[in-house]
Amino acid sequence: MRRPHFIAAQSRCPSGWLGWLIGAVMVHETAAANDAVLAALALEDTDRVLDVGCGPGRTIERAALATPRGHVAGVDLSDEMLRVAANRCRSLIAAGRVELRRGDAAALPYDAGSFDKILSVHTLYFWADAAVVVRELHRVLAPGGRLVLGFRSKEDASFVASFPTSVYRFHAKNDVTGLLFDGGFERVVAGDGGGITLVTAVRGER
Repeated sequence: MRRPHFIAAQSRCPSGWLGWLIGAVMVHETAAANDAVLAALALEDTDRVLDVGCGPGRTIERAALATPRGHVAGVDLSDEMLRVAANRCRSLIAAGRVELRRGDAAALPYDAGSFDKILSVHTLYFWADAAVVVRELHRVLAPGGRLVLGFRSKEDASFVASFPTSVYRFHAKNDVTGLLFDGGFERVVAGDGGGITLVTAVRGER
């Protein structure tokens, strides 16, 4: 059964009481996917990490615990999700370990080379121009840094059919790996984990 447009739109940018409810559901529905992406990132103690589309903050919190001498940033379009994430991570924010900002993946509010690791889970569907976002991810990632994208691919036809094309745009694995190569990434590898497709890429040293 296809999801109603207004529910799909809330998944893109949750707002109000319905957005809060969807965020609460997200914590449980996407836990395995986010954990698989964190594992693929291979976090180290001092990593500077960015979560693009950080949602309610569960993954931010876990990334911070895995990088005790590092720093974790989260960016999201949704004020509601940022409020939820700020409440969840308040002690980490107070300690200067976590920061949250409102922002768009197509124009990330960070300087070039700011991060060692970047993750983004279930956001690819909402990028109006994926090539622009990939260039932004490449820009803010330090040379030698790692990016992991987690998403449901276009090949999962039964899943894709339940989402309105007016909100969601699904991509095939090969299309995503091609986007990353075209955007300047190296060693791009597609795999699976946590019930989703994982694409891992490295920014070259140049």
